[in-house]
Amino acid sequence: MQDNIEAKGLTQAAAEQRLATDGPNEVQEPAFNFTKAILSRLWEPSAWILEAALILEIVLGKGIQAAFIVIMLLFAAVNGAIQSRRASIVLHSLAHDLTPTAAVKRDGQWAKLPAKKLVVGDLISLRQGDIVPADVKLLSAALEIDESSITGESKTITHHPGTTAFAGTEIVTGSALARVTATGAASRSGKTISLINQSSAPGHLEKLLGKVIGYLAAVDSILAVILISAAFIRHESLIAMLPFLAMLFIATIPIAMPSSFAVANSVEAKVLSKHNVLVSDLTGIQEAANTNLLLVDKTGTITTNKPEVVAFYNLSQLADQNVMQLAASATDQRNASVIDAAVVNHARSQDVTPLAQANFIPFDSTTGYAQTNVTTASGIKMLRLGALKKLTTVTTNKPELPNIDYTAGRTVALAVDDQLVALFILQDQPRADSAAALKKIQARGVKTIMLTGDKQETAAAVAKSVGLSGKVVSYANLNADTDVATLAGIADVVPENKLAIAKRLQSAGYIVGMTGDGVNDAPALKQADVGIAVANARDLAKRSARMVLLTPGLTPIIAILDSGHRVYQRMLTWTITKLARTAELTMLLTLGYLFLRFIPLALNAMILIAILNDCVTLVLGTDNTTITKRPENWSIRKLGKIAGLLAGGWTAVGYGWLLWLNNIGLTNGQVSTGLYVYLIFSAMLTIIMTRTKKVFWRSAPSRAVAIAITGNCVLTVILALTGWGVAAISPTFIALAVVLVLATGIILTGIKTVVRL
Repeated sequence: MQDNIEAKGLTQAAAEQRLATDGPNEVQEPAFNFTKAILSRLWEPSAWILEAALILEIVLGKGIQAAFIVIMLLFAAVNGAIQSRRASIVLHSLAHDLTPTAAVKRDGQWAKLPAKKLVVGDLISLRQGDIVPADVKLLSAALEIDESSITGESKTITHHPGTTAFAGTEIVTGSALARVTATGAASRSGKTISLINQSSAPGHLEKLLGKVIGYLAAVDSILAVILISAAFIRHESLIAMLPFLAMLFIATIPIAMPSSFAVANSVEAKVLSKHNVLVSDLTGIQEAANTNLLLVDKTGTITTNKPEVVAFYNLSQLADQNVMQLAASATDQRNASVIDAAVVNHARSQDVTPLAQANFIPFDSTTGYAQTNVTTASGIKMLRLGALKKLTTVTTNKPELPNIDYTAGRTVALAVDDQLVALFILQDQPRADSAAALKKIQARGVKTIMLTGDKQETAAAVAKSVGLSGKVVSYANLNADTDVATLAGIADVVPENKLAIAKRLQSAGYIVGMTGDGVNDAPALKQADVGIAVANARDLAKRSARMVLLTPGLTPIIAILDSGHRVYQRMLTWTITKLARTAELTMLLTLGYLFLRFIPLALNAMILIAILNDCVTLVLGTDNTTITKRPENWSIRKLGKIAGLLAGGWTAVGYGWLLWLNNIGLTNGQVSTGLYVYLIFSAMLTIIMTRTKKVFWRSAPSRAVAIAITGNCVLTVILALTGWGVAAISPTFIALAVVLVLATGIILTGIKTVVRL
């Protein structure tokens, strides 16, 4: 039956003809519609608040204020659309790079092709850990499949031969041949199958942002109650205050913060793609900055993952060449593993060719071996190739095993019928760049621990050879008293242990990065704060990870850490600046209203402040940064201290400036303009101060950030001088405001340096 099935793969010519007719196995996503993106942002809660304020201003006959609200509405919508487009462009390209591959039979030969090249009629091989690349009809065996991606149900479904498995679902257990029945838009999912993680758990930053937004909303609510109560007691117009209160909420609550951070992440995702790292979950980038412990697989990451047969032991009476031929015949010839490749290459070096297979069952971790039937001169033989420990339980003979160090490499056994007949010893060598890469990773303050299934002695030798200092313990001896800081590696680790290790270290307070490649690594990769699938990882491992390496080795991980630090510093600048500016603005307006008996900032000026500040946000993702040599830490307390110092200083000086302007006989409009100039210049200087731990005049921002800040300051001066949109004031007051801001900034920088914030 299986031989007949395998004979029906398409020819390459037929496949190319169908590909030309039906198109690739993907669906072209609609182009980003900028107009639609703008309109959608004019119909959401934050826009509704401004639109209500707009209607109220029109009813009150305040045309100029209404015009400024329209400007604010359009700016917010266009700003959001621009950021959405930037993120979507990057994610679109990543999604198409992170597409599964498939083992396909063409012209009688098995080969791996990108899933988008599949056509109806293709014969493919599916196995545990694959993402089903198209709608297929199962032919040879049952598969247990997770269909939650299309049904939402997490319970797995068993599909038997003759039934259809759908594109985008995950194979949990089993292996089978299948025939492609529908591709692209004609498939059940009707979308491009990629490995982008669409439902990631919130990272540490998102959780912190939730708290920040909650605090700011609470502060705004309290201040609104105070202002309304004061207006009620003074018998002042509440209706006239409503547009101001609406704008206060819009200007202070960081509604655009999550989308701004998504853009910052997507910018770095594009950078990482140039370093052969694809990002399947954007939150992984920001988590990389916090990572202080990295769990690294030995095989395929530290080592080359190209094992070679270094010793062969014939335990039978058969000739060596016959045994090697049988071993090569038991390998997976459709979807070969590195172990399969090592055995086949060793056989070929002895001029041995594999026999034709029948009823082949690929290696499965639950059984521990691959199985097939072959026809030899002495009849049909059942072959099993896999773990020595597993095969000794299913064979009846008890041959004397060679007296060798079985920890020196990986042992692969061959059984013929019920007899154990041979052993192969395979060895994998450390990559030439592993030691240097590990040294750089550890120099960034990231504790690195090697995980391996090897015995303790072998693991210790490998760890020492790549510069990992410390002791290597067996997983069985890992307990609550183990000092993680003293570990270089953990030996005797099976894939199922990795999830437990990751959870244990996270419970101990570590931010854990982890590399993995196998199906059983998927839970641990998803659990890790930064899960990294290595170059040869299975599709399920790639979907579970946040990062996917396209080249072997550890070197790309350094680029991941660097990107994380850049994103962290830019986000830190944005967050601290937003908190400090918000506190400064709300306190000055509240104090001004309570003690000066009028709102000291016109609605027009407040809208200008919101727009000009957001202009810097648009380019902050390009800012220059300095890579630090230690893991970062998102702490609400740390943010509060820095923002509190800046907000307290700016507010105290600003209130003094406000009182002075009011006492020298300026009109309310001129007082508002004077405060507007002070708020803009202090906001711009706050950005310059918070973007570096040096004194601000010794660290230059990027060209785009410098242009945005300079443009804001120049425009503010022009508006204040000409009186367009705000009341005009003299150059003297503008100059005094600039000098006051610079002096305050220098003092606050000195305090910040002394207290080491």
